[in-house]
Amino acid sequence: MPVPDFALLDRQTVHVDVGEQRGPAELWRHTVGVGGINSAPLPPRVVKGAAALRPRLVRIFVQQFFDIYPEHGRFDWTRLDPYLDSLAATGAKVVAAICLKPGPLFGPADRTDHAVWMPNDVAEWQQVVTALVRRYSVERNLVTHWEIGNETDIGEDGGSPYLVPDPDDYATFYDLTAPAIRAAAPHVKVGGTAACWVTSEPLPGFVKHCLDNDVPLDFVSWHLYADDWARHAAGVAEGRRLVAGFPEPRPELMVTEWSTSFEAVSVADQADDPRRAALVVASILAMDRAGPAWSFYYHLWDQVCDPGEFAPFFSPEGVAHLMRHWNEVPHRFGLFGERGQVRPQYFVHQLLGRLDGTKVACEVSHEDLHAYAACAPGAVSLLVSNTSLSRPACRDRVLTLRYAGLTPGPKLLTVHRIDEARRWCADTLALEPLEERVVVTAGAFEHQILLPAHTVAFATLSERDGIR
Repeated sequence: MPVPDFALLDRQTVHVDVGEQRGPAELWRHTVGVGGINSAPLPPRVVKGAAALRPRLVRIFVQQFFDIYPEHGRFDWTRLDPYLDSLAATGAKVVAAICLKPGPLFGPADRTDHAVWMPNDVAEWQQVVTALVRRYSVERNLVTHWEIGNETDIGEDGGSPYLVPDPDDYATFYDLTAPAIRAAAPHVKVGGTAACWVTSEPLPGFVKHCLDNDVPLDFVSWHLYADDWARHAAGVAEGRRLVAGFPEPRPELMVTEWSTSFEAVSVADQADDPRRAALVVASILAMDRAGPAWSFYYHLWDQVCDPGEFAPFFSPEGVAHLMRHWNEVPHRFGLFGERGQVRPQYFVHQLLGRLDGTKVACEVSHEDLHAYAACAPGAVSLLVSNTSLSRPACRDRVLTLRYAGLTPGPKLLTVHRIDEARRWCADTLALEPLEERVVVTAGAFEHQILLPAHTVAFATLSERDGIR
């Protein structure tokens, strides 16, 4: 890459005031999801990488291909146990979307018709749900949140065996499922509808049903795949409006799937494009400002779809749709690729974990800059993304980072950047610094960094006594 004439670059400023505190830093709410594509447990490399992020929650699918109820009166946990063992090894608790359609409870034609969602024996369905919840929320205390269905507004197109767009129908499905969950594990949380968007039915109508009929609802959930961080923030704002009529504590907000937009093409070179990392930062920070809400970036690990796993409960058209999305034009969303190769967005989540302690005032001078600052004992850290919705419109910039409210004295200044240079160790998953030097600050201090278009930077000032 040619060296720019730095003096001619656009110059902008980020102001951080450590003395203006704005509550606890809660970026841990923005975590990851995985699954729904095949039944393979997470590979050891992905487990190790996920564990290093210290996620509190991870969202998964309990998909029908785990086949936990193959015949009346018999349960088979041989596929789902290893899968959930791999999730347990990350140290996270689990949000599990129920996407089961057991053969004994649906006729042969009904199994592959996503418009058929009502089991032929409600009592037996509730027995299946009870056994599932007891195994993973009571005996193992791993699943803490049960989400009923996944993208029921579009069914197979969303990887779900159910098409339940009508809010009254979804309310019926919820009402015959949720009580069995609560009876089996009173401590867990139950919610839905995991719609494709916060205003898409059945979500608004279902929320009204719960409010009007005093139906217990612990969380509401929806999805969004978009580059525009303003849309992600608008979803959280609309979610807050939806639950505003509930008494405290109101249902939590959970964006149980989100990512950047689907690409028209998918080539290997896209996988390491730092622009996705920059957009992820912009979207997470926008949701944080609109929050509080949980979000689950989709996804942790790219996977391959085996059509044989879906054929027993998906239509041929539904199987072909999955083949297209995960084999022919794969999305390359994962923090890890299918072979375990690490992606730039992994390091976004790594840096989020370093923004703990207390959120502090952080102001930017340009709309393409998206920033967040936090302080902990002995350190202040800043995360900043330089990105726009138009790739060519965004410019390389020299940023002046200006701090106020510091404790005077020697400090270690460290700067990391997520860019095309891939400045990390692929084996240890350690992000290597771009710059590291000792400085002495007064209460106010400033320094400059280069932030190319569609990249992310992370700067930390650590008191020297805390240097190891």
